[in-house]
Amino acid sequence: MNKLVLSLSALTLAIGGLSGCANMSETQRDTGIGAGIGAVTGAIIGRATAGGDKSKSTATGAAVGAAVGAAGGYLWSQRMQEQKAAMEQATAGTGVGVSQTADNQLKVDIPSDISFDTGRYDIKPNMRPVLDRLATSLNQHPVTTVTIIGHTDSTGSDAINDPLSINRAAATRDYLAMRGVSAQRIAIDGRGSRQPIADNATAAGRAMNRRVEIFIAEPAR
Repeated sequence: MNKLVLSLSALTLAIGGLSGCANMSETQRDTGIGAGIGAVTGAIIGRATAGGDKSKSTATGAAVGAAVGAAGGYLWSQRMQEQKAAMEQATAGTGVGVSQTADNQLKVDIPSDISFDTGRYDIKPNMRPVLDRLATSLNQHPVTTVTIIGHTDSTGSDAINDPLSINRAAATRDYLAMRGVSAQRIAIDGRGSRQPIADNATAAGRAMNRRVEIFIAEPAR
């Protein structure tokens, strides 16, 4: 039992070290952390369910857990990099933000000046070319999944803003579906005014908060 405690303590320290390692890529760091967490969990399960050689079962459980942990999450593949480059080119000069998230999703942040007016969820003409290019990219990479999150400013109550944010996400999904993207690939959510990125006390800030965020991910296999 003491050996197991010492081994798990060492693994925990190693995971902490990976989290703070500055010279690793996000993919390497996430994979390493996932493997470490999987190893700890697998070791505990392996020992708890062992009928004979406890140390052998612990080692086997750790190895299996590490493999499962490393495989979890999202991939940042060449396909994802190509989609990012294509969206950056398509949205240059529009104010749309394109970035890679810490968990290897491609985030497309569409601000209000090309997306939605106050209190409305119909898609503005300036947003359509962005969504057209996104739909083309998604159709070229059918293995990816899409999550669309709608947001509002603080004008109005939650009773108004919550369904409005969902309707904005739904309108974006429906537009992509009309361009050939399977609606089954797309999940939607609305956050109302609860996640502002700017000060709602100013008109400029409220405009920034009226937005949709689109997350594209390639699940690990």
